[in-house]
Amino acid sequence: MPRRTEPDPNTAKIGARLRELRLERNMSLADLADTALVSKGHLSSIEHGLAAITIQTISRLATGLNVPAMYLLVSPTDSDVDQVAELLRKLPQPELVKLRRELAKSAKESAKAAAKTHRVQSGARVLR
Repeated sequence: MPRRTEPDPNTAKIGARLRELRLERNMSLADLADTALVSKGHLSSIEHGLAAITIQTISRLATGLNVPAMYLLVSPTDSDVDQVAELLRKLPQPELVKLRRELAKSAKESAKAAAKTHRVQSGARVLR
């Protein structure tokens, strides 16, 4: 596939995120390119939104950055879910484990409450 001359908006967003994560780790283009097994030129094109990105390339870049691939695809300015993902990324591992347990407990309690509400509403319909 030929290189684009104009950045694709979605690819540019991923490229900007990639650059942000790379610089956050004080990695040069060459460092990440070597680690992710992509050429420096291709990596530069990705960062500028000028190159198409395959799932395999996203996976290799994520491995090179030592992050889950999801972190390359979320943009903290897009949605609440993306903002939460960014906050999770910045948590130390012990805090992440603690938060996961708390969220699992909260989700279970919410599911029980929703099921109870559903049973009550279903019962009310039967009585009508």
